[in-house]
Amino acid sequence: MAHVRIIDQTMRDGQQSLWGMQMRAGMALPVTPLIDRTGYDVVDLVGSSMFEIMVRNFAEDPWQGLDLIVQSMPRSRIRAGLRNTGLISMSVAPRCLVDLWVETLCAHGVRSFWIYDVLHWNVDKTHRIARVAKRWEAEVVAALMYTLSPVHTDEFYAAKAALLAASPDVDRLIIYDTAGVLTPARARTLIPAVQANCNGKTLEIHSHNVIGIAPLTYLEAISLGVDVIHTCSRPLANGPSLPSVETTLRNLKLAGHTHDLDTSLLGPVADHFEQVGRSAGFAIGSMNEYDQWVFEHQVPGGMTGTLKNQLAQHGMAHRLDEVLREVAAVRCDLGYPGMATPFSQLVGVLAVMNVVNGERYRTIPDEVIQYACGWYGQPVAPIQADVLDRIMAAPRAAEIAASPPPEPSLEELRQRFGGASDEELLLRYMIAEPFIQKMKAAGPVPRDHPLMSSPALEQARALMDAGTARHLEVRAAGLSITLSR
Repeated sequence: MAHVRIIDQTMRDGQQSLWGMQMRAGMALPVTPLIDRTGYDVVDLVGSSMFEIMVRNFAEDPWQGLDLIVQSMPRSRIRAGLRNTGLISMSVAPRCLVDLWVETLCAHGVRSFWIYDVLHWNVDKTHRIARVAKRWEAEVVAALMYTLSPVHTDEFYAAKAALLAASPDVDRLIIYDTAGVLTPARARTLIPAVQANCNGKTLEIHSHNVIGIAPLTYLEAISLGVDVIHTCSRPLANGPSLPSVETTLRNLKLAGHTHDLDTSLLGPVADHFEQVGRSAGFAIGSMNEYDQWVFEHQVPGGMTGTLKNQLAQHGMAHRLDEVLREVAAVRCDLGYPGMATPFSQLVGVLAVMNVVNGERYRTIPDEVIQYACGWYGQPVAPIQADVLDRIMAAPRAAEIAASPPPEPSLEELRQRFGGASDEELLLRYMIAEPFIQKMKAAGPVPRDHPLMSSPALEQARALMDAGTARHLEVRAAGLSITLSR
């Protein structure tokens, strides 16, 4: 029987998958001291896109919010994730800025990083970033981004594991399953193949519970020697998110495994986040049905809700299945890139354009041209020849092909942004200036979040759940409630 370590994803991948990265610091601070005392191996907290949303949507300083949370969790090792070629969205960032991002996060108390490259091509860049993190004695975890395709074999992942583990600056490896399609049967062959090439380093597993099989896969992984797994507090778990820590611990106990978590603290944390979610109108975690179609399109859990919302906004909700079929076809055409940032977005955007235009590849975004030109690395399989021809015939293709990703020096960027602090320089690179100025004018980050609750409000919510209207207004003596969705 194994002694299992748990990594908490509630405030990072859980809220990314279910709440669209809209959890502000004040929503978490009332319970971060409880999370700190629970005994998690690591608390994952930071992603660059979350910083962008805090500034754009809420005019909150994400650096200040990070400081508040880190200071409230002195016992915990805080983790951040990053793509080894970029900071936000589908962009390719200068190396100096990626390194500065790591260094600045370390200065704010982050001491663990997971680093990924969806193409598994830029191993040298992962090793370079690992060296930067090690200057601060931070832990480094190199990711194997799991996906299904004819080329993503056990041998493929074993070879990539050997390359990543070769660096003395890489402490752990992780099998990272964004679409939740790693089955127990595949785990029985994949995990031993990867473990054999890990150079004795710890292997973690991270699997989204998109179709309900992640808990089974976790148990199988543990039986194979993986003793670090990722979970979320119940309100931010399951569906597109990860398995709940509550059910996972029960499964571990029934299987005879042990852990170090203080389970008495799980209930208060879950109760708080459920109140936050309900007061803010966010989704509360629930299970999805098993859907074999997910194995075809492999859209990540966190992207599914966004895709549905975007189609609904354009009056195309009824065409979701058509778009998902096109996602599967586009991914094949582009050489089977893994479905994680930036390629899940890149494939999804192309699929929607193909459906809307009624003609495949009539419109080619710049990022697709950049991918074909090798900006992100070499595709794991060749792009279909006729599709490549369409891409390279796009109006912008010649210009992009002749211009590799810009690599300004840090000194040049400091001059461009007028001697800003490292924190502000990073924000200004990612986010337009007007949003930065609005953030500065907004003042300190709020340390709490109002939890609205009353019988009348709960009745109004129940009416919204039962009906199809997008707006509901309830008026009574001395009370007026308006809800929208």
